[in-house]
Amino acid sequence: MKKCIMVLLSLVFLFTCTVVSAEETGVEDGVLTVAMECAYAPYNWAQPDDSNGAVPIKGTSLYANGYDVMTAKAICEANGWQLEVMQLDWDSLIPAVQSGICDAVIAGQSMTSERMESVDFAGPYLYATIVCLTTKDSQFANAKGINDLAGGTCTSQSGTIWYDVCLPQIPDAKIGMPAESAPAMLMAVASGTVDFVCTDMPTAQGALIAYPDLVLLDFAGSGNDFEVSEEEINIGVSVRKGNTALKDAIDAYLKDKTADDFNALMEEAIKIQPLSE
Repeated sequence: MKKCIMVLLSLVFLFTCTVVSAEETGVEDGVLTVAMECAYAPYNWAQPDDSNGAVPIKGTSLYANGYDVMTAKAICEANGWQLEVMQLDWDSLIPAVQSGICDAVIAGQSMTSERMESVDFAGPYLYATIVCLTTKDSQFANAKGINDLAGGTCTSQSGTIWYDVCLPQIPDAKIGMPAESAPAMLMAVASGTVDFVCTDMPTAQGALIAYPDLVLLDFAGSGNDFEVSEEEINIGVSVRKGNTALKDAIDAYLKDKTADDFNALMEEAIKIQPLSE
């Protein structure tokens, strides 16, 4: 009888631990719901079909693809989960994971200390560098450092370190209103509304394909580059504060990945991104 009781108690304990673990991750149904803009190539974008491994966007007839989708698919495969993608505006991403509307955000977010006050981050899943974009016929096209951008009109995407941290470092910069999205930011420089924009390397590399008249300004090694911390340029996966089970599951997949692995996957995303969104 004692043995039977012990066996039953062990089964109850194992069942309870399993349930708690599943509830903690937020994927007890086996589906990882990931939010992103689906408008931020090459990180993520929307397309009309499932070509190149795109996945359906919840509640729409469109499909999501890009570096973030590729990363999310790999994380799900490693953990035996199905992937569900939600499309949300940039400013809605953090509130969505806080409220449980989604399980995680994989959307090209920097792992800043400010964001870490609201969510936890797994990763990084990319190491990005800060660059600028201007047009080939711009007076700033041959800039060798941020001081050479002095006095120029500029902008970047709202809610990013590019706008909040980097642009103010340019002497006498005429900083315009922030763009609501990455496509809006790129349109501003391509159309001549501003002289240049600040972004990260993957976004800029993707932009050069969509906008051949743009030129990339990379000041790395110049001695006159933007000053940013590692946390500000490392890109991570945000999860609900305290959801260590999900964070650990994602980190278990990412821990053996190198910068070269991340860059190779980003190159794949850039190759298949749409020319316009």
